[in-house]
Parts: sequence; structure tokens; C-alpha cells
Amino acid sequence: MNHASAFDMDAFRPHDHGRCRRAARAAAERECQARGLRLTPARAFVLDALLESHRAMTAYELLDRLREAGLGKQPPIVYRALDFLVANGFAHRVERLGAFVGCVHGADDHRAAFLVCRSCRQVAEAVLEAPPAALTAQAEATGFAVERVTVEAEGLCERCRADA
Repeated sequence: MNHASAFDMDAFRPHDHGRCRRAARAAAERECQARGLRLTPARAFVLDALLESHRAMTAYELLDRLREAGLGKQPPIVYRALDFLVANGFAHRVERLGAFVGCVHGADDHRAAFLVCRSCRQVAEAVLEAPPAALTAQAEATGFAVERVTVEAEGLCERCRADA
């Protein structure tokens, strides 16, 4: 997949979110079919909830939604769905927030970078084509081989800065 080199700034601007949500869901469905994976009702529901907006959601927020929809009320249901979605590239964990976002770059393996608004919890995702050079050089100097990098930058989006 050809990734944009810039952040997906739609997360912080008005846009046709329905289009990006439908595209991400369709990509997940194609990947599941191609790889023989099963997008169960609970997994699909959690993915749809994560794709509703570019806002990070906690497992307990997702569990509340599952409960309201009558799809389960036990935490393992949401954690199993999240494990599946993250393991297969359909969602990402935003460590700083202890929350999750739907992946807008398709299910292929990529290095994610996030701009996280600490006020509204909106998240813009980008793909790093390679780990930061300085990090890689320092790691290699110690004999360490970098296999996975996730970058999270926290701050305030334009709307939250204007509201402050």
C-alpha cells in the first residue's frame, strides 16, 4: 500500500468522515477474507465504534457500547475483539491514552505515528516509512535491532487551542 508521508490531518478538520470510515471498514473486510480471518459481530462492532470518529476510545467505553447494543457485558469480549483488531492491523493502541483508534491506513504492517490531542482525544495517524534515523543509529551502536516503532506526540489540536 502506498502511504502518505504526512499525517492524516482529517482527524482535526471537517471532512467526509463517512468516506474514510467506509474505506477502512472495507479494507478490514477484504483483509479478513483474503487471510481467512473471521470478523465476528463483536469484532465488527468494536471496529465500527473505533472508526466512528478519529477519537481514541478506552476498552471500557467500548464495553459500554457493546452492552448497549446487546452484544455482551463482560470485559473479555471487548479485550478479545481489541486483541484481534490490533494484531491484524485494523486498530492501534495509543499507549499515552491507554486507548485505541481504528487504523485509517489499511491493515498492512506499518510503523504508526500519532498526533494526540490531550483535550479532545482526537488522533491523527501517519505512517513512518522508517524508524527515526537517530534512534536506529543509537540502537545499532549498542547491538540492538529495532523491529517496531510507534511514535506518539501529545499536544492540543487547533480547535482545542482556540477554545483554551
